[in-house]
This record gives sequence, structure tokens and C-alpha cells, in this order.
Amino acid sequence: MYSMKKYWSGVLPEPGVRTVADMANVFARPPTADPATPLYYMYRDLYKTHGDHTWLERHHLRYDITRIPPGIYNGEYTKTKGHYHPENPAGLPYPEVYEVLCGFAYYLLQRRDHTDVLLVPAHAGDTVLIPPGYGHVTINPGREDLVMANLVSTDFASEYGEIDEMCGAAYYYMKKEGWVANPRYGDPIPMHVMLPEPIPEIGLEAGRSLYDLVGSWDTLDIMNRPEEYMDVLGKYCAAKKRM
Repeated sequence: MYSMKKYWSGVLPEPGVRTVADMANVFARPPTADPATPLYYMYRDLYKTHGDHTWLERHHLRYDITRIPPGIYNGEYTKTKGHYHPENPAGLPYPEVYEVLCGFAYYLLQRRDHTDVLLVPAHAGDTVLIPPGYGHVTINPGREDLVMANLVSTDFASEYGEIDEMCGAAYYYMKKEGWVANPRYGDPIPMHVMLPEPIPEIGLEAGRSLYDLVGSWDTLDIMNRPEEYMDVLGKYCAAKKRM
């Protein structure tokens, strides 16, 4: 049995599980594996102390951990289903932030208007901000488990319908062919590579884990009020968007 103790010292609830049956529509080709095969595990609403839980609830935040075992399904690497975030009361979509705890990840981000795709390769210790307006899929292209944490607002529910209707994100990552454009999006959308970098303005600094931000008073407002951080978001997107 896989042990999560290396990555989480607190109590772990039973995880939510995505199976091949849940994901069949978003792969490049229909998987041939048993539909009941688990693809990844989601441990949601985690906290180490009751004080931390109270702080997270007061700030409308949730800390989660997801484990994605390695695998290839009809030629495509294991991934999450993918989703978008709705707009907050100010009219700007909610962001999200991830931290790779173990393994290697490809974060595939795409604008909801299908004008831009961003690829973020991330190793253990890297943090990745999902900016407002981008849907996202996480891919495990390695041979070991990918374990990642995320912090996100509790004021919305993720929206899976659009990516499901498009049979996946704008690109699939295949073992033999590499990146393959999803033909349902029409002409391939330009893809740019972004490298993870610290964003000290919101507390994302080298050597500081996401959970270290729980209880801090100078960070994480961006998760619910991104409109107050437009200068940070603008600099982040402009500086990191490159081939």
C-alpha cells in the first residue's frame, strides 16, 4: 500500500478517486484498461491543527494533495481531467497555486478563449500559479508517482464541462508522438513554455512550502481577490511567457 506519510503528517481522509471510466472521454484515444482502474487520488480539505482549519475556513481557502501514479493509457501519459474556474464577484476568474511534492509534472494551461496554451514543467519543490482565465490539466510523464499540493478558494466549484465537451485539453502528451494537438480546437493553439519562478509578492519563495503560508497574514488574498494583484499577475505572465 502506498504511504503518504512522507508528504503529509496530519490526518488523511479517504481520497476521491478518478478512474478510467471517469476520464475516458478526455484521452486522445479511448483507453483499453479496465474502466474501474484508478488514475489518481485527491485528498481534499487537509489541515494539521484545528487552528489551521479555522484559519483556512475564515479565509475561504482549502489545502489539498493529489497523487497521480505513473501510467500510459493507449499511448497517452496519465493526467488529471482538467477544468476551468468561474469568475469571482469582481468579474475575474479565481486563480490557484500548486506545489510539486514528489516527481515531475507538466502543467498544461490554456486560456478559456483558446488563444494561448502555456506549458509549465515542474519538479519537486517548484510552485506554479494558475493565473485567472486559464484552465489547467496536470500530466505525469515520469516513472514515479507525482504528488502535488494545491491551495484554492472554497468560494467556487471547478467547471469540467467545457474540457469534457472538447474531449480533453488543447494538447495530448503521447509516449511516441510527444505533444499532439486536439483537433476539436481547430488550428493548433500556439504553445509557450513557462519556467517556475518565485513570486515573493504573494509568498511563493524558494524553500517555503505552500502549507507554510497557512496562518500568514500577508499572503493568499490573491486566491479570492485577484483583482487586487493585477500588477503582480501582469508581471508574472509577461515575464514567464516564452518559448
